Amino acid sequence: MASQNTSKRLSDLHPGEGATVVSVEAQGPVRRRLLEMGFIRGAHLRIEKLAPLGDPMELVIKGYHLSLRREEGDCILVSQEQ
Repeated sequence: MASQNTSKRLSDLHPGEGATVVSVEAQGPVRRRLLEMGFIRGAHLRIEKLAPLGDPMELVIKGYHLSLRREEGDCILVSQEQ
């Protein structure tokens, strides 16, 4: 039986969790910036840590450490790895 993955917002993940990018819902310059940073369909990522108040979040994607604001993470749908 295949494992069932559900899509959720990147901003809903917690430190240590991994996921695969499903889509980027942002538009215009924000979308372009996120795609340039590597948030393309199928890219694997892992949440490293959150700032004390939960914003920004540090994650690793394509071998790079990035900091991303929660509002940007709300625009990215991911499939959480089981």
